[in-house]
Amino acid sequence: MENINFVPCVCFVKRGVAKTNPDKVQLTKEELAEIINKAKEEIDDKSENENSDAEMATDENKENGTTTMEDEFKLEDYDKNKELPSSVLGIGSIALIGDAETESYFNKRDRDDDVDDSDSEAEDDIIKSDDNLILVGHVEGDSSILEVYIYNENEGSLYVHHDLLLPTFPLCIEWLDYDPSNPKPGNLCAIGTMDTEIEIWDLDIIDCLEPAFKLGSKKKKYGHKDAVLDLAWNKNYHHIMASGSADKTVKLWDIDTCKVHTTFSHATDKIQTLCWHLLEHQTLLVGSCDGYARIYDCTQANGTHKSWKVSGEIEKTEWDAQNPFCFGASTNEGEVYYIDCRVENPIWQIKAHNKEVTGLSISQVCPGLLITASSDNIVKTWDTKNGTPQLISEKDMKIGDIQGMTVCPENTFVIACGGDNKSNNFGVWDLRNEERVQNVFGSRNLVVISG
Repeated sequence: MENINFVPCVCFVKRGVAKTNPDKVQLTKEELAEIINKAKEEIDDKSENENSDAEMATDENKENGTTTMEDEFKLEDYDKNKELPSSVLGIGSIALIGDAETESYFNKRDRDDDVDDSDSEAEDDIIKSDDNLILVGHVEGDSSILEVYIYNENEGSLYVHHDLLLPTFPLCIEWLDYDPSNPKPGNLCAIGTMDTEIEIWDLDIIDCLEPAFKLGSKKKKYGHKDAVLDLAWNKNYHHIMASGSADKTVKLWDIDTCKVHTTFSHATDKIQTLCWHLLEHQTLLVGSCDGYARIYDCTQANGTHKSWKVSGEIEKTEWDAQNPFCFGASTNEGEVYYIDCRVENPIWQIKAHNKEVTGLSISQVCPGLLITASSDNIVKTWDTKNGTPQLISEKDMKIGDIQGMTVCPENTFVIACGGDNKSNNFGVWDLRNEERVQNVFGSRNLVVISG
């Protein structure tokens, strides 16, 4: 496991939502002991369930010929001689290791406090109104971490502000501002993992060892029954979160109660991607490994939907804000489809990459700007203004197979990507640094999308 070092998921956060001075947790040894004891109980409960679940899942995968999550991230290639654990290093590992590591937690905290006294460190701790956060799920060796980067476009700065030790392997990240325990907007993120639970973490708290709350419970057997592969928070109905899973279901969660409100079970393979419509707030677009893109009216509990079949497994989907009847879908075969939901066949289809397209962005504000990223290591920009996309630029991000891409909310030309290059697996790129991108898109009038 020591050879593993990659970034499976990334998420840009808009400016102005983070606390200027985040709160810092100062646990006593008694409080840490209570957390550790709770973690031990959860580990014991999960171990009992996972043994039987793993046997059933293995048999099912063999029968169906489906890809496991370990295969999806090529984890066997990192170290073929060691078993991949279902949970990498987190608070649960501290619970298993014992008192020595508990003591080291306090020693490290004391050292960090001494370092933070310097003026330069104190200045870096302050989050300014023109700072973006970038949330980076990072797996390194036996550790699974959420790194919270600060990106300031005006200053050209990029650095890790703080990080959170995660109990399990992160697969997707979704930002949200809804905290059911606080009437004011918050700064949180939901993380889908190799486990079945969805963890909600407060990004305004440093050195936190536990999520603020969870959606689902493996112990009580409600929620998903396999890894959570994608999440979509409804920005208009703030208490609603959608999740897609390797268990082939989509679930709509009521964050107020942390319970499932609705489940859609129409897919015959893993749900990899989902996104809410930008104007019709009850409409959810879902893409799955069975090759279907499905659109649900979530006001209909019976799962009323329309569907379109493409070749291969759907990796990413994206609504077109400027053409609200249309959406894009990318596949593991390197194809990108553009579909009008009023007609049966795609408007266009292109071979965008030689491998799976793991990142897809249809710009909300720049007419015709399409960005794709792939596990072939390449990010490409396309111009769709006159119909079928025309390739404008391509760039090797030098981060290995690109696992995910995210776009800056305030600047449609700035992207961040995560990859599997062990020595360099995260990067931010301003597309305007490419002359051809500047020539094609620099003079276009940007559109303001409401809602």
